[in-house]
Amino acid sequence: MHYHSVTQDTVRITASSFCRNRVSELHLMAVSDNQKAFSGQMEDILGAVTEYLSAHGIPNSSVVFTRFFLSDYANQAEELSFIVDYVTSVFGDCAVSIVQQPPAASGKIAVWAYVIDDGNRGCLSKFRATPACDLVVTRGGYEHIWSTQLVSGNCSTKSFDQAGAVFTKLSHSLEGKGYSLKENCVRTWLFVKDIDSNYSGVVDARRRFFETVNMTWDTHYIASTGIEGRHADPGVCVLLDAYSIGGVQHGQIGFLKAPDFLNPTHEYGVTFERGTSVAFGDRKHIFISGTASINHKGEIMHRNDVVRQLNRTFVNIMALLADAGAGMENVAQMIVYLRDPSDSETVNAYLDENYRNIPNIVTLAPVCRPGWLVEVECIAISDAANPSFANF
Repeated sequence: MHYHSVTQDTVRITASSFCRNRVSELHLMAVSDNQKAFSGQMEDILGAVTEYLSAHGIPNSSVVFTRFFLSDYANQAEELSFIVDYVTSVFGDCAVSIVQQPPAASGKIAVWAYVIDDGNRGCLSKFRATPACDLVVTRGGYEHIWSTQLVSGNCSTKSFDQAGAVFTKLSHSLEGKGYSLKENCVRTWLFVKDIDSNYSGVVDARRRFFETVNMTWDTHYIASTGIEGRHADPGVCVLLDAYSIGGVQHGQIGFLKAPDFLNPTHEYGVTFERGTSVAFGDRKHIFISGTASINHKGEIMHRNDVVRQLNRTFVNIMALLADAGAGMENVAQMIVYLRDPSDSETVNAYLDENYRNIPNIVTLAPVCRPGWLVEVECIAISDAANPSFANF
């Protein structure tokens, strides 16, 4: 993994790059650090990302996925109305995720962009599928499906009903492409409004829905993060993003465990995998779910001490990475969710001291259990030689 950082005017970009067989994957984290109005900060960030790509000879069309982390979605929604059109005009078809999770830095907006730079030009294609919330990226024998901004669309204000509806939407969308939630979905993100009140309904709805598609503790679940996050519409209390892969063979998707450090989630009534991996012929993708300071009994460790919680969180992450044959040196990006904004300076100093090179965004987003002060998720890419599977 190669790391790079650059400051362009008031925008700081940190990036990772992994390349095999002339196909590079980049994760860019862009954060604004100025006092401009929201629209000005957004223009600066998008301009900085475009300039970064140009400086490295990467076509704009290589951008596959973007997530916008906002400080105040409801009040910024009007100015955001053109984001999808703008991103499409600059990057071509691209998955766009938008969520209110204020950046812990001073800016109003931060962006994560995922880029596939195919040096074998012409071997990658992107198209927006039905429903319009799906972007399909095809290369080789695989279809990479990014589903974003899934909301229930019904009138219920209950998190249980909305969560069931968004999983139904995702499942139907995959089935319409000849795939299934159970066999093809690798990663989900659940953004929950007022998580302390609404998370239990999401947990119950997900468990019941998974049972209808034969996903139980003795089969497998999906890597996931369930975290505070808001939509512009105050009636939306559950927002879902997902990543799925079509064309995978049996055994290509693995499920990570670290029983000496973390217990299975079903032991405390939650239905997600601690992490998943996807083996390709020339590399392995590793998706670590939202991970916090927890021990092998499911107990919260180091209450009220954010530094010790970070230490334990990264011990857990390293144990999961090790199960996939990887380490922190393979991590391409991290998102750090922080419950108490007064801890942001401490957390940023910790990351700068211990993981300075790894692209990250720190957001203000309460974790699903009040005792946890911080939660971390990450994506890693490692070298691999799997002749049984097609290259990425």
